[in-house]
Amino acid sequence: MSRLRNIDEEWTPKTRLGELVQQGLMTLDKIFQNNLVVKEKEIINILLPQLKEDVITIRMIQKMTASGQRSRFKAVVIVGSDGFLGVGASKSKEVGPAIRKAIDKAKLSVIPILRGCGSKECGCGGTHSIPFKIRGKCGSVRIQLIPAPAGVGLACADKVKQVLKLCGIEDVWSKTYGDTRTSENLVKATFDALKNAHKFNFNI
Repeated sequence: MSRLRNIDEEWTPKTRLGELVQQGLMTLDKIFQNNLVVKEKEIINILLPQLKEDVITIRMIQKMTASGQRSRFKAVVIVGSDGFLGVGASKSKEVGPAIRKAIDKAKLSVIPILRGCGSKECGCGGTHSIPFKIRGKCGSVRIQLIPAPAGVGLACADKVKQVLKLCGIEDVWSKTYGDTRTSENLVKATFDALKNAHKFNFNI
């Protein structure tokens, strides 16, 4: 934690938003309420120091060029904490740089997650599930997330569980369509569904 603080103290903001955050004049709530675009990962480092990282996939990509076969690694990473989530993907010649670049991209995509208890069977008014049915898509993958009563758990694919656990959702049913074996598209479709929740509720 102290190391992260030192890094942020040495950071020279390149945007007006970064300057306001460094001066303590901007909060995360204000950023999301005003739909401000975060262009510097240090903003998220300061405002969400509790953010956790999780690698979804790392795969090798091979491409034929005039000089021969070229191999690169592609990493897909999620970052999140209780009520927040971001997804990022990046490529590099080595695994380490690919993961670090993906983490940086994921931080720039962080959004607040709408949670609630939209299950008619439960109706506890808590934040263990989602407030209503939401849908998302990426490529050929389509997903529907459905509110579930407390105690049901995450009745969904492992990669979807990985995403929902990280942002603090405990109970959900899901339906998926398309080529769900593609982990990247499945995770991005889940993220898209969670983003789409804000189209029905603008009170973040």
